[in-house]
Amino acid sequence: MERSLTMELVRVTEGAAQESARWLGRGKKEEADDAATTAMRQVFDTVPMQGTVVIGEGEMDEAPMLYIGEKLGTGVGPEVDVAVDPVEGTEIVASGGLGSLAVLAVADKGNLLHAPDMYMDKIAVGPEAVGVIDINAPVIDNLKAVAKAKNKPIEDVVVTILNRERHADIIHQIREAGARIKLIEAGDVAGAINTAFENTGVDILLGAGGAPEGVLAAVALKCLGGELQGKLLPQNDEELQRCKEMGLDVTKVLYMDDLVKGDDAIFAATGITDGELLKGVKFITGYATTHSIVMRAKSGTVRFIEGTHSLAKKPNLVVE
Repeated sequence: MERSLTMELVRVTEGAAQESARWLGRGKKEEADDAATTAMRQVFDTVPMQGTVVIGEGEMDEAPMLYIGEKLGTGVGPEVDVAVDPVEGTEIVASGGLGSLAVLAVADKGNLLHAPDMYMDKIAVGPEAVGVIDINAPVIDNLKAVAKAKNKPIEDVVVTILNRERHADIIHQIREAGARIKLIEAGDVAGAINTAFENTGVDILLGAGGAPEGVLAAVALKCLGGELQGKLLPQNDEELQRCKEMGLDVTKVLYMDDLVKGDDAIFAATGITDGELLKGVKFITGYATTHSIVMRAKSGTVRFIEGTHSLAKKPNLVVE
């Protein structure tokens, strides 16, 4: 992939974030998602690449935009797999909450896992704890390993986990171990990324979330030098059959190289609402501001970008 593609892709998440932010707190999550999806697709059409969506809004007959298998880009440039989540946290946007993102990842063709739309059990850490976690190990063992790797007592370890009934037992085990918990209502891509930044105060992500989001998070952590392990969790015979048809072994642990192969991948995200790592979109008379992160695994480069976008010149907020 070309280096210039990195900055082209952040334009995509900027456009999606701005359009979705128009629906902040208005109680309409589908409209927020549709707005972001439409904007994302429009900007993708200007990006010099030959992209194929491998993780998107659904199958072709289920989603009008950014469906799995859809071609993106100008048709000239590198051939890449594309994973998108136009709004990670649609409920967050609809309710006016914290931590929603517009997210995408790209890698060379054939290098992203085509994750089915189902649950995935996940464990994620930042660079300091790479190599010490094991998704099959008891919770207490992983907490002790992370505490040791980060040279802190287990009482100072902070676990981020989705606030779901299915996590009641894990939450109990974390509390019994003496570690602290940061419950999130949505957005475990952001939760995984936060493990790689000291200023977020998060040390490890645990629990089950979406499998497609697991691939997105893995790309981000590959860029950041972190680690994510996952196991698919089909909930019924139909999902199990789907995995078999895709050649996926549900008993197998998915490591970083299973989720995103190779040494090159790009991840971009723009804050829609304020979060621990990124600020949300702000509309000020005549212009909008955005806060984004974009990173590339091959170079290890991480950029935080603050953008100012004229509303008069770009009334539909698709930034060029």
